[in-house]
Amino acid sequence: MKREEQNINDTWKMEDMFPSDKVWEKELDKATEMVDQYHMYVGKIAANKEELLTYLKFNDEVNLLAERLYVYSNQKYHQDMANAKYQTYSGKAQKLVVDIGSASAFAEPELLTVDEETLRSWMEDDRFADYRRYINEVLRSKEHTLDRKTEEILAKSRRMANGADNIYAMYNGADIDFPTVTDSDGKKIKITHGNFVPIMSGTDRPLRKKAFQALYHTYGKMKNTIAAIFNANVEQACFYADVRGYSSTRAMYLHGSNIPESVYDNLIETVHEHLSLMHRYVKIRKKALGVEELHMYDIYAPIVKTPDKKYTFDEAKMMVKSGLAPMGEEYLKRLQEGFDNRWIDIYENEGKRSGAYSWGAYGTHPYVLLNYQGTLDHVFTLAHEMGHALHSYYSDANQPYINAGYKIFVAEVASTCNESLLIHDLLSKTQDKETKAFLINHFLEQFKGTLYRQTMFAEFEKITHSMVEKGETLTSDVLCRVYYDLNKLYFGDDIVLDEEIALEWARIPHFYNPFYVYQYATGISAAITLSKKIMEEGEAGVKDYMKFLTGGGSKDPIDLLKLAGVDMTTKEPIRQALKLFEKLLDEMEGIISK
Repeated sequence: MKREEQNINDTWKMEDMFPSDKVWEKELDKATEMVDQYHMYVGKIAANKEELLTYLKFNDEVNLLAERLYVYSNQKYHQDMANAKYQTYSGKAQKLVVDIGSASAFAEPELLTVDEETLRSWMEDDRFADYRRYINEVLRSKEHTLDRKTEEILAKSRRMANGADNIYAMYNGADIDFPTVTDSDGKKIKITHGNFVPIMSGTDRPLRKKAFQALYHTYGKMKNTIAAIFNANVEQACFYADVRGYSSTRAMYLHGSNIPESVYDNLIETVHEHLSLMHRYVKIRKKALGVEELHMYDIYAPIVKTPDKKYTFDEAKMMVKSGLAPMGEEYLKRLQEGFDNRWIDIYENEGKRSGAYSWGAYGTHPYVLLNYQGTLDHVFTLAHEMGHALHSYYSDANQPYINAGYKIFVAEVASTCNESLLIHDLLSKTQDKETKAFLINHFLEQFKGTLYRQTMFAEFEKITHSMVEKGETLTSDVLCRVYYDLNKLYFGDDIVLDEEIALEWARIPHFYNPFYVYQYATGISAAITLSKKIMEEGEAGVKDYMKFLTGGGSKDPIDLLKLAGVDMTTKEPIRQALKLFEKLLDEMEGIISK
């Protein structure tokens, strides 16, 4: 189906952000002119509180407009990525964002020239209420903020520093050429990024093996080059950490959200303490598949039958509403508002971006992109993305622009909490053994893929960055050895550790955004704990949870979660999540032994 053939009611209403492309173009011109006005504030914002307040309001205005321009252009582009007009729009919006970053680079170093006592006295003025957190964050980063000239140089250096990431993205996204393999029916299949995971999740074991070997042998041919790119990306991180006076790259990346490094270490330590559960999962998988040897290409193969039943989108909405009933009337009202007012772009069309996401800009309701196919997995995707959307809705509705955006550390909490509530609801209602087994397995796969796998990635990053900080070079042999040993530790002895898996690090784009992936593991831990609290405590649990949802970025992520009753500075939320994993393993063992 072409984009223009979609039923308009099944598409998102981008007119809520900009009435037309003409208006977007006009606003882009306005924003571009505003960027040129930044020079008027240079050398003035430290003079007195009036000048500072004027600048802060101006900066908000520019950034809010840029955000709206950027989101609109990219969402229109994602509707049909072959559309040259919106490709151009997206590029122009990207340039605008970069230009704003460069033009405003003077502000924080200049702000820090004001005596701290004076600055804090200015903040007592009620007109600074919305900006107190921002200024406190600038002060918190004072020891890592350099003089204006150096900050300008560092801002300009980012394009150069992104070289390793860009080179890897170009190789991995455009130039890599995987071979063709033959399935069990003799059909030839060319391996791509898009079909590799579906093949690995399929039932054709010989095909899984061939695809697994073909993909990793392709990476293996370029392993020395990819290792050099990987090493260069870690080196650039080390450069910025060193220049800014951080003790390590990890300290630098965690500083932005004020996450104690102990949170990262607690995650790895707690998962290590519960590796026996992962090893037990591997045993269950081996038994369920009925194989003499379990291989790494068997780790995504289905161990339960996928229900044939398909759900209309109307049915999916009803299922999600039922699952989220514990959240109360107000939450369900907002959920329905999204369903009724075209927040969602529902179905696939030619050129549409794959996958699913929630996005939006302050001042307009959030949006959700889906490629809905009617499977039970896609019902969960709807619950997940509406979790993101309503988190954004409540944050925006309760916080000023500068404090509305929540940090990545908590970004997956609301979405995964929704999924957890939905699974529990469906499990409580289903009498069908096949569906029940599928639901339990769906939950188990989340634990394996999100809690264990992302923690393994996090440990890999911790080890490799530490090596470079000590002056070592990350060669392909070093990277393969570290990665292979981690797989051995995490997966245990009941699986054949195929040598190809040592190269998996070479295909993980997230490693070029250092110390990011651990947040998936902490996020699912917090979400599982919160969903349990909501189901057990009812209205009181929801009330605490809403403090988190409405908090946006008004506090540090750790403190926002504490409002909801979860303390991520302890190991307890991770232990709580793993306790549920153990319970689900018990249930799955009972199912496959019958």
